[in-house]
Amino acid sequence: MVRLIKKDPGKRKPRVLIAGAGEAGTMVAREIQEHHALGLSLVGFVDDDPDKLGKHIFNKPILGEIAEIPVVTKNLNIERVLICIPSAPGKVIRRIVKKCEEAEVEFKIVPGIFEILSDKVKVSRMREVQVEDLLKRKPIVSDLKATKEHIADKGVLVTGAAGSIGSELCRQISDLKPRILIALDNEETNLFELELELSQRHPNSRLEIVLCDIRNTEKIEQVFEDFKPNVVFHAAAYKHVPMMERFPEEAVLTNVLGTKNVAEVSRKFGIERFVFISSDKAVNPTSVMGVSKRIAEMIIGNLSGERGTRFVIVRFGNVLGSRGSVVPIFKKQISRGGPITITHPDMIRYFMTVPEAAQLVIQAGSMGNGDEIFVLDMGEPVKIVDLAQDMIRLSQLDPETDISIEFVGIRPGEKLREELFTERENLIETRNQRIFLARAEKVNKELLETRLPNLFKLAEDLDREGILREIGEIVPTYRRQQGG
Repeated sequence: MVRLIKKDPGKRKPRVLIAGAGEAGTMVAREIQEHHALGLSLVGFVDDDPDKLGKHIFNKPILGEIAEIPVVTKNLNIERVLICIPSAPGKVIRRIVKKCEEAEVEFKIVPGIFEILSDKVKVSRMREVQVEDLLKRKPIVSDLKATKEHIADKGVLVTGAAGSIGSELCRQISDLKPRILIALDNEETNLFELELELSQRHPNSRLEIVLCDIRNTEKIEQVFEDFKPNVVFHAAAYKHVPMMERFPEEAVLTNVLGTKNVAEVSRKFGIERFVFISSDKAVNPTSVMGVSKRIAEMIIGNLSGERGTRFVIVRFGNVLGSRGSVVPIFKKQISRGGPITITHPDMIRYFMTVPEAAQLVIQAGSMGNGDEIFVLDMGEPVKIVDLAQDMIRLSQLDPETDISIEFVGIRPGEKLREELFTERENLIETRNQRIFLARAEKVNKELLETRLPNLFKLAEDLDREGILREIGEIVPTYRRQQGG
């Protein structure tokens, strides 16, 4: 972070170059010029727009293109580059970072467009470049009117509200002015911190925090009775693949039974819309976590055929920086001096930032008419080893000499590459370029009604082998991955 400091007459101001001569770059330049206490000396800009070359902003010249950063910084003794293109996709940020590294100068970045929201760009918000910046995509114009109509003046319940996706859903939903936002989770510390954050963010909005386990049907019913939600975003789930292999009963009782509870109570109270957040791991599942999500999808599909509540499924892949994901794990491993451990050199995953995932979930929820599976466009697949090397370089270290990478073998339940839809689900384009519609497969209601009570009994009895046999009967495409 660039901090406000007292001006020291005897200290020379660092010479600064701004990458990006657009609106954000102009705002940062104005702040540097007007606030001498920042202790920065603006030299000029670089920008790839040929029409801007040679022009001036606040009497500071646009000196060249991004590719010329090494030459410009060397010739003008520039020590720091401020990257001010919040809407730039990751490949542009990656190119700027590479040029800064070649020039051996410091570099900082303004937050991405999802982080800034309606706030003004400020020098005080500049931060270190993160791996999310290298993987983000260019924002697209979305149907904000339809999204706002879906949320504004409505009662909105978010389960799993203290988690990575759930908390971001709460942030974005609170910006859309709901009548009441009900944030439900069974994790007290994170829920408390979320309450503090949202209360400061929107002090005049109605926020209700509920400490509750979704396995408790009576408590869920009481929540609906007390707060009368119109829309439900069901994000509560266990998601850690190896952990659910060890404790399959927890996946069944939370991901399956918990989803069934919330969905059936939603139908009972006649809510308008129920949005279930699923996973790419539900497609041709090889893990307990994945098959638990697939069974939950089947439960939602079973309820969708009835009139009343519109049940919608949103399926997507990995989210950068979420709890338990590779990014925070790699950060810890780098801070300890390595090694970074990766399961397999060919391991590939699709990634999306938390803010983008939440935004697309809200938009998909507003589009659904019921009995649909929306699949989010996850962008280009990323090799995990490449991600690790990027993170090492961003830590000002060398992946060849400073931090080693070790391959430890695929863990139980993992695939080398995830899938977002089955061969039987034909993807259809929607009005949003990054949201596709997959027609849900027909659900065998009789199978569910027969098998689910037995599955829940096996989970309560901690019969883990019995659970694995039963989920194989419910989802014949489940293929247990032993790892190695």
